[in-house]
Amino acid sequence: MLAPVLKEIDQTTDPAIERLRQYLTIPSISGSPAHVAEVARAAHFTADALKACGLTARVEKTSGHPLVVAQTTPDIVANPGAPRVLFYGHYDVQPPEPLELWASPPFVPTLRDGAIYARGASDDKGQVHAFLEAVGAWMKVHGKLPGPLTILIEGEEEVGSAGLTGYLKAHAKELAADIVLISDTHLWAPGIPAIIYGLRGLVYFDVQLYHAQSDTHSGMYGGSYANPLTLLTQVLGQLFDEEHHITIPGFYEDVAELSGQELARWQELGFDEDAFLAQIGVHEPFGENGFDTLSRRWARPAGDLNGIWGGYQGPGSKTIIPTMAGAKVSFRIAPNQKAQRIARQFEHWLKSFDVHGCAWKVTSYTACDPVLLPVDSPWIAKAAVAIEHTCGRKPVLARDGATIPVVSSFKSLLGLDSLLVGFGLSDDNLHAPNEKFGLSNYTLARRTQAALLQELAR
Repeated sequence: MLAPVLKEIDQTTDPAIERLRQYLTIPSISGSPAHVAEVARAAHFTADALKACGLTARVEKTSGHPLVVAQTTPDIVANPGAPRVLFYGHYDVQPPEPLELWASPPFVPTLRDGAIYARGASDDKGQVHAFLEAVGAWMKVHGKLPGPLTILIEGEEEVGSAGLTGYLKAHAKELAADIVLISDTHLWAPGIPAIIYGLRGLVYFDVQLYHAQSDTHSGMYGGSYANPLTLLTQVLGQLFDEEHHITIPGFYEDVAELSGQELARWQELGFDEDAFLAQIGVHEPFGENGFDTLSRRWARPAGDLNGIWGGYQGPGSKTIIPTMAGAKVSFRIAPNQKAQRIARQFEHWLKSFDVHGCAWKVTSYTACDPVLLPVDSPWIAKAAVAIEHTCGRKPVLARDGATIPVVSSFKSLLGLDSLLVGFGLSDDNLHAPNEKFGLSNYTLARRTQAALLQELAR
């Protein structure tokens, strides 16, 4: 049944790209209050695309931006008793700034150098659209899908998925499935797909330190009371030791040890550390001593200062003691670590310092556990068959150092494992200017998603 579907996909590449181009013109920036209407427009575009495939789709309100939900009915399923797949993706995008660094406007999709350039091209509209096109091809050729399917496309992934979490809790029965399929990751290398079986968790903080009621004259008050900017940098400067270990007591207690078998499998992947760093203009690796770059990314925790501010930052000089200083601090956490425990440990560590009359304000924005799917999972075996059929080679089994918070939510709230099969590339400029999605990868995604629909229904 798959061959005519793949033929249909191959013969309709140009109109599919045009439909993708229309999708990418919508500036669905979920973090921008000025774009609420455009986010809603993207939700309705997504629902209309599903309806055009022959599915019944609806736009659901949440506490934030809307969700798009669709489910197959028995009359359009070849084998209603097959495992039910829950496909997840997101239609919202990151802000495009800085605009001056884009070679073409971020919401004017442009074809060049074998790729489509636009915000959301790879993360995640392009990958979502590839799945919708695969569904449409099955319906056009056969009038049915291989197995039952639920589709859930959200509009808040880039801002924490708060509305989705509430929806999952309230609709757990309706969303019952056997496996989640997510396409929001990347290929191992051009033409070499990867099945991601592990993700790190994330804990994210906004940390602020306050003192005087307002900025003061440093000539009049300098040396008279504690400067919150000075103290904040002193405290955060002690977060790492000379071997680049995080100094929070007990931080590493629960980190799962890597097996020799898994390390050996990773060594066979031929990961090129120099090339990985060179693509972003970096030429010297750095991180926790005793581990290579791949192990640090995939299996070890890491901490980062994501931003720091305070005091005067305009042109010229202004001699003040700032009233406050702030920083964004995040931790990527490894398998077995618990996000809530790490959050408590960090806050306790922070407040253990004498800050000489200053006051902390600590806000936790994200606390998401890591996930790990056994490599001998039957779902991985099925996905590997589909990938080998469309790519002519077996996929790489890999972890990823990033976090997709909803994967943890699917596990904790619905009891579902997630199968992560993505088609972007690491140089697609996600969250950066000139985001792109290779046209060959878009075609590969449509073909492989069609094959996945068949294999996962077996």
